[in-house]
Amino acid sequence: MTLGFTFAAGVIFFAGVGFALDRWLGWTPALTIAGTLIGSGLSFYNVYTKIRADTEARKREHDRTGPR
Repeated sequence: MTLGFTFAAGVIFFAGVGFALDRWLGWTPALTIAGTLIGSGLSFYNVYTKIRADTEARKREHDRTGPR
């Protein structure tokens, strides 16, 4: 559940930054779209690396203790 919130927070944050920059520069909706895409990509990468690290840690623990 935490990873889902992490993903959503990253997308919302970057979309918000893009929206704020759009309002300031008057480029609507270019930076909102770019922020959303960048936020999605970075959030996906963050969640992927966390899942991969957790999977590797569980594998190492399983190899160390053996099957139950």
